[in-house]
Amino acid sequence: MKNLKYILLILTFLALIVSYIGAKEPFTWWLEVLPVFVGILFLAIFRKFEFTNFVYVVIFLHFLVLIIGGHYTYADVPFFEDWGERNNYDKLGHFMQGFSPALIMREVLIRKNVVNGKGWLFFIVLCFVMFVSSTYELIEWWVSVFSGEAGDSFLGTQGYIWDTQTDMLMALIGGIVAQLFLSKALQKNINRLL
Repeated sequence: MKNLKYILLILTFLALIVSYIGAKEPFTWWLEVLPVFVGILFLAIFRKFEFTNFVYVVIFLHFLVLIIGGHYTYADVPFFEDWGERNNYDKLGHFMQGFSPALIMREVLIRKNVVNGKGWLFFIVLCFVMFVSSTYELIEWWVSVFSGEAGDSFLGTQGYIWDTQTDMLMALIGGIVAQLFLSKALQKNINRLL
């Protein structure tokens, strides 16, 4: 479908509007959905590079995870609150933080012929995933330090001392899962463009 990316963009903006209405903490909403706006800006700036519809759908799903987390705050998303002592929606968000960038970077590296070997491709994509994840953790820390209590919902540790490490682990798992299970589907979609 040629116009799928525009349909997904419209759906993203509708989801943002609905999510903002009645958001639990408007400041946290802005912090949580900021990556959505950055992603849209990135796609607009580099619009000459057309991703496959497959990757656009993955990006959209990642955006939805961020938007839902912004509406409720990650500590209070329904359904995830009864899974133990903490709300683990945050872990889904960090899984997607590895899953989505892995497929995005994999497509870029394949289509631009940056990497020749499959083993190196897998490894370099995971390095990118860990760069994104660790950078995000540093941003969370920085926002929390400079905004005080207002940034605590964004930091989202919920009293768990290993939150940062498990967030990065979930991103790594997301990157591995994306490559192990969706590389063939991504390659088929890339082949259709060539």
